[in-house]
Amino acid sequence: MAEQLNFDWPTRVALGPDDYFVSEANVQAYAMLKAPESWPEGKLALIGPKSSGKSHLARVFRHFFNASIISAANLEVTEALRSAPALVIEDMETLGSDKEEELFHLHNHLRQRRVPLLMTSVKAPSAWTITLPDLASRMQATSVVSIDDPDDRLLSAILMKLFQDRQIAPKPQLIEYLSTRIERSFAAAAEIVDLLDREALAQGKPLNIMLARTLLDKDVALG
Repeated sequence: MAEQLNFDWPTRVALGPDDYFVSEANVQAYAMLKAPESWPEGKLALIGPKSSGKSHLARVFRHFFNASIISAANLEVTEALRSAPALVIEDMETLGSDKEEELFHLHNHLRQRRVPLLMTSVKAPSAWTITLPDLASRMQATSVVSIDDPDDRLLSAILMKLFQDRQIAPKPQLIEYLSTRIERSFAAAAEIVDLLDREALAQGKPLNIMLARTLLDKDVALG
């Protein structure tokens, strides 16, 4: 471990379907994503806080249904997008007003073709700042599924995955220690992993419970 931390390894985010950990906190969202035929009007909004795994679930959805993925901020309706067998639009809260008419026509086109449309956001559709009335009404009619705050099992799995994305193999005792001492949130998990990785590299120290205790005792903001 000490030798591994001597190198500033790039982060390799694992987003395959086999990397997704299902627990009580996300089982409903996971189940609904695998059954788009059950979505009213063929569309679903996946809502969750930052770092909650929305992008990971979107890629699981892509794996199962060959979906195209695009961010709302970069929405550009191409023929490939119009002919996709399924579509994911990420970060709907970033949709610009100049993209609203494009999305309106794309939405109607997908609905006519019965193509599943998955949208992700940190906010519910009712909170999206859409000024085009016809689009706003259609978005607000979208069914919603939320990712809850992580339970103990999911928090531990998230911590382990975040370390592994950085090519770090922590001991189980460290995962257990962290999961009982940080705020039970996705953001807190991401923050402590990033902080531990940076501090271990900067100080040339092994990434272990002792380092974690030192950082937590400094009352670091973790969530």
